[in-house]
Amino acid sequence: ETAMANWQSTLIAGASFAILAACGQAKTADTEPAAELEAFAAVDTNRISTASAGDEWLTYGGTYDEQRHSSLIEVNTETVSDLGVAWTYDLATNRGVESTPIVVDGVMYVTSAWSLVYALDAKTGEELWVYDPDVDRAVGVKACCDVVNRGVAVYDGKVFVGVIDGRLEALDAETGEVVWSKITVDQSKPYTITGAPRVVNGKVLIGNGGAELGVRGYLTAYDTTTGDKVWRFYTVPNPEKQPDGEISDAAFEDIGNVTWGDEGAWVTDGGGGTVWDSIVYDDVNDQIIFGVGNGSPWNREFRDPSGGDNLFLSSIVAVDAATGTYKWHFQTTPGDNWDYTATQTIILADLPVGEDGESRRVAMQAPKNGFFYVLDAETGAFLSGDAFVPMNWAEGLDENGRPIEIADARYGAVPYEQLPGPLGAHNWHPMAFNPDLNLAYIPAQEIPQSYARDSRFETQPVGWNTGADFAAGVPPIAPPEVAKFLRSTLKGRLIAWDPIAREARWTVEHDNAWNGGVLSTAGGLVFQGKLNGDFAAYDAATGDKLWSHDLKSGGASGPGTFMIEGEQYVTITTGWGSAFGLSAGFAYDETVPSTVGKVVTFKLGGTGEIADPDFPMIDKTPKGEAFGDEALIAEGAVHYARNCTVCHGPLAVSSGVLPDLRWSAISGHAESFKGVVIDGNLAANGMVSFADHLTPEEVESIRAYVLAQAYAAVPADAGGN
Repeated sequence: ETAMANWQSTLIAGASFAILAACGQAKTADTEPAAELEAFAAVDTNRISTASAGDEWLTYGGTYDEQRHSSLIEVNTETVSDLGVAWTYDLATNRGVESTPIVVDGVMYVTSAWSLVYALDAKTGEELWVYDPDVDRAVGVKACCDVVNRGVAVYDGKVFVGVIDGRLEALDAETGEVVWSKITVDQSKPYTITGAPRVVNGKVLIGNGGAELGVRGYLTAYDTTTGDKVWRFYTVPNPEKQPDGEISDAAFEDIGNVTWGDEGAWVTDGGGGTVWDSIVYDDVNDQIIFGVGNGSPWNREFRDPSGGDNLFLSSIVAVDAATGTYKWHFQTTPGDNWDYTATQTIILADLPVGEDGESRRVAMQAPKNGFFYVLDAETGAFLSGDAFVPMNWAEGLDENGRPIEIADARYGAVPYEQLPGPLGAHNWHPMAFNPDLNLAYIPAQEIPQSYARDSRFETQPVGWNTGADFAAGVPPIAPPEVAKFLRSTLKGRLIAWDPIAREARWTVEHDNAWNGGVLSTAGGLVFQGKLNGDFAAYDAATGDKLWSHDLKSGGASGPGTFMIEGEQYVTITTGWGSAFGLSAGFAYDETVPSTVGKVVTFKLGGTGEIADPDFPMIDKTPKGEAFGDEALIAEGAVHYARNCTVCHGPLAVSSGVLPDLRWSAISGHAESFKGVVIDGNLAANGMVSFADHLTPEEVESIRAYVLAQAYAAVPADAGGN
């Protein structure tokens, strides 16, 4: 989170949290998986390499190529209308859920917020065990985009999970007991882990997050048996541009160091470049291909005034799988200035894109910057790149794939309303690829952002270090109509992209901007959820909507599918949260309260039901008297935008993931507000003290702004309590 993250609302009933606490206790059921196995979860590289995402779902993207395309056909265009709920399972959280379930030998392994791991009977949903890594909730302040987790890896009888506080842990797949635990980051710095590990040839690979708060990124391989480090590849040089004693040293000496200057905030902030999501094993070329994130701070003017490309920020990088030795890279956004990460889904496939139409092994990505890239997987050579969404930061790509930038996009004091914004044209949501149709399915979006140089920028010990002023051009007081108008400008869509013709084959427009991950099947279907709860199946060839079901919660996760005893199941994890829910889902749906996350699994003829949300609605009236003149409120708007927006929502309008400060009783009392923000009275709940970079006077200006927004949102005669 960023400033004011995880503030425990006094408006949420205690009973609701008691329910969640009860759900979160680690326990082991007396039941065992249905099948008796000679070797429990005996997954190895060969088993994953030869899998077709059929009966099982062995790795995050279904197969090593990460196409998220299943060979199953029982659920198809003719039968999908009969799909119904087989079972549901309540996860121990009311925060964001992004996990793709892994299914091995009839057991489903899934994660929820705060890195909890669950083992379930994949046929019935019966709980086998739950592992709680007991994360200090104060670490939530380091999580940019909610305390989410995208899943586990299973290998050699062990379940591997990246814990939000920077641990990588190996659990016994049968019992959930810890086999080994390694701290992979400097825990004194704002590192986090939200991504799913990958496993290959006895090594488990994990990256980290935290670039916007100020860290230095890297990818590390650990021995699956012992947890010992095998190799590490840094993605940006160290401040002295000297060797680290790691395998990435040669790459920086040869090509990386010269792309960085000797001054700027990167020297103290680490430079960024975290590897927080996409990690792919290319078994044909025996290499790891991974995506690299944004710079720290975002604004290159502050990060590195020399104006270099800053390798390997916003790049796709390939290294030798055994040693981590650099092989090639392709930078999607040189000198990234906008949080245009290249960490989005990387898919490997064989396509007729070579000379005379011969088949060529390619790597495909649709990153945040809005271009769809096709690269030669062996060499990284640029083959094609085309805009898949509207944009106003670049006119196109040159013959080498370098963006032809629009000058105003390198923002200064004058705000520039830009597409894509920092949430990107495509974010973490997994895309999929149908090799029979040669179509990539992209969960795309249009979420603009006004960028301007932050004239007050200085590195903060807690909070975001972007160098951009997101309060520029925003009115100090905005009635609800403003929030509703801003929400109406956000668009989401599912795009079937033809990488050979280099154009969209079909597009489905959504009524909300934040899409869900995508699943493709040989049954001619594309499954996708949305944060409004609509889980739908589309005809893979035409985009016609063939089936949908209300999940009664957000469906942003990547769906999966598997088969047990001749029945095909389709599964998805649900929950309300993530980056959009925190920072852009404001006024998303004021009638829907928070819900407990779930695993929801469907099958043909299923007759189960999804329980309705039972959290209490919030009393939406101000809890204190408005105060302060226009100047004080305007000052509060600036400090709120810099410190609070990304967790509690723009314009002080929360979407319900974290408390809406307008309706909090704490906001109505100066001492209570100061006690939380300055004194850290709710640090145990994740709302740590901001005394290091907010004065009591600045905190009071934030409170004035919050209350002004509260009164702007209620009828004139409503008054406060």
